[in-house]
Amino acid sequence: MSLLRLLLVPLLLVISTALPALELTEAQRAELERLAPGLELTEELVAKLEAIAYNPELSLEERIKRMQELTGIERFPEGETLKRKICIWDIAGRSGPIYQAAMDQRARALEYGIELDMIPYTNEGVMVEAFKSGQCDAALMSGLRARHFNDFTGTVDAVGAVPDMKHMKTLMKVLAHPSSRDKMVQGEYVIMGIATGGGAYVFVDDRKINSLAKAAGKRVAVLDYDDQQAKMVSSIGATPVRTSMVKAPGMFNDGVVDILAAPLAAYEAMELYKGLKPDGGIIDYPLSMITMQLVGRRDKFPNIGAQFVREEFYNRFDEIRRRVEAEAGKVPEKWFIDIPEEDKAEYEAMMREARIELRKQGYYDPEMLELQRRIRCKYDPGRAECTQDSE
Repeated sequence: MSLLRLLLVPLLLVISTALPALELTEAQRAELERLAPGLELTEELVAKLEAIAYNPELSLEERIKRMQELTGIERFPEGETLKRKICIWDIAGRSGPIYQAAMDQRARALEYGIELDMIPYTNEGVMVEAFKSGQCDAALMSGLRARHFNDFTGTVDAVGAVPDMKHMKTLMKVLAHPSSRDKMVQGEYVIMGIATGGGAYVFVDDRKINSLAKAAGKRVAVLDYDDQQAKMVSSIGATPVRTSMVKAPGMFNDGVVDILAAPLAAYEAMELYKGLKPDGGIIDYPLSMITMQLVGRRDKFPNIGAQFVREEFYNRFDEIRRRVEAEAGKVPEKWFIDIPEEDKAEYEAMMREARIELRKQGYYDPEMLELQRRIRCKYDPGRAECTQDSE
């Protein structure tokens, strides 16, 4: 079933975020009357719709069918369409894989009277500002940026918190479950879906930089909007060089920085092999598991509809994982740098200390960190942290 097929009923209802009080704006009421003439949103109807939408015992298909039966609505009136603007961050712009995949969904949405205006951005910062100002109804962005809209899901990308894809899938299952729905809403925004982007690895221009100690004095690319990255780099004696996601790969390739953290999928897409030649390498130990998150405005995408989309994102986890791993598989084995187990233990200890400190500073959400710890201990109960409550 198409992701946008799942959007049909919730969007058709055009319910505001204040569902119990039915506090629709004049614009929302007008849109509701245009797209669902004669439908009266009573508190009783809304309660029944919510009970169906959040019922984990029913499949997505069963929930959609029951909601259609309850409202008597299956399609928009002839000639009517629901219009929404979706901003897509793709470094490659209109020709990029993320944007092209979104355009495929746009074509399917038109079949149901949903007209999506997909707007590509190569600069994530510019896109986020456009989203904040209301130029977009939803935006697909990195998990690091999503933290500005939801502390809980924005902590999924915490350093060292999710060791591998197995842990990530379990975490995504929990987040897609209806019981997590309230955590998906913060202020005027709602998290509509989370997709894995694979691990973030350390690319170095010299294979000798295979430990934290050897990173001292080296130049490390850090994101210009994230002060905490710069602080962590400084704490190991390295020199942070502020830049953007767009410029960082070029700086590594041109030798402006010695160290760059990036997903393996960037190796070919961003031509990082140029920066690795001739003596560089990739530390074979992920710093974090990164995500892409679809963030929507609650007045355009109520949580009752976002729940369907979140579950569809999770249902596609393995498909997305295979794509990510296929890109990662393009990296030749010769570039990977094995590190001793004692160094891995050092990395893990450093990342755990960083998580705890950043939690204290309010940068990481404590509930998400605890959830991630429980998942780590589920798969490896012998970990030292499993007998501690500090995180």
